[in-house]
Amino acid sequence: MRVVKKIKEMKKIADQLRKEGKIIGFVPTMGYLHEGHLSLVKIAKRKSDVCVVSIFVNPLQFGPKEDYHTYPRNFKRDKKLLTALGVDIIFYPSEKEIYPEPCLTSVQVKKLSEGLCGRVRPGHFEGVATIVTKLFNIVKPHIAVFGQKDYQQAIIIKKMVKDLNFDIKIIIAPTIREKNGLACSSRNIYLNEKERKEATVLYQSLRLAKKMIKEGERNSERIIKEMKKLITTKSSGKIDYIEIVDAKTLAPVKKISGKVCIALAVFFGKARLIDNILVQSG
Repeated sequence: MRVVKKIKEMKKIADQLRKEGKIIGFVPTMGYLHEGHLSLVKIAKRKSDVCVVSIFVNPLQFGPKEDYHTYPRNFKRDKKLLTALGVDIIFYPSEKEIYPEPCLTSVQVKKLSEGLCGRVRPGHFEGVATIVTKLFNIVKPHIAVFGQKDYQQAIIIKKMVKDLNFDIKIIIAPTIREKNGLACSSRNIYLNEKERKEATVLYQSLRLAKKMIKEGERNSERIIKEMKKLITTKSSGKIDYIEIVDAKTLAPVKKISGKVCIALAVFFGKARLIDNILVQSG
């Protein structure tokens, strides 16, 4: 396995691999890897000849009061995990390498970025779209794998790739959960024992919503009300949002029909946890 830190070197390697007819699979990450990330890597490896994983904590996607400086980092641990999976290349650039000077160009995917997390984290998805565009241009993958846990992000990237004519197939892989149902996240490290136990209510509330839809409930407001009731009575979590949106457009739906995404964000202590499920009604 190679660790590449320079853009010029990564591009040269990518050009040579493409010249040789090799399929490049790519998983962009911010490191501090968990089972969710590793599941994406396994898919990328399965579908490509050469698997590249990037590790870069992107400052552009963090707000001024968010956890950029305290975001968990442990490259030694990440490298060990990726070596065990047989990853071919880790692209591990410094902030100075990616942003040698202030970045005056950004990528914005309108509408899809405005609701859900975009409403409470202004500029976040612009930062995500910008760094992913840069990484795509550096790594030059044929396939890139993203997780459903960050569903809004994945839909935004799919639309960006389509709109900007990137010749890249985007795969959205299922959310990986801990045994208690809590979605795997690098930010789970912020949870104390009590918060970790309480946070299992998030998946319980999503399953409740799915059950209500399967039993015929189509009123989003009633479903969200029951979800809020469950979360507030069974935990000390502070709800950021709970929404039911169209799975393709991410537009809020009042009356459920077709495929929807039930998404939420809840604070437990300083950890802001997101989760979602997709439900096909009818």
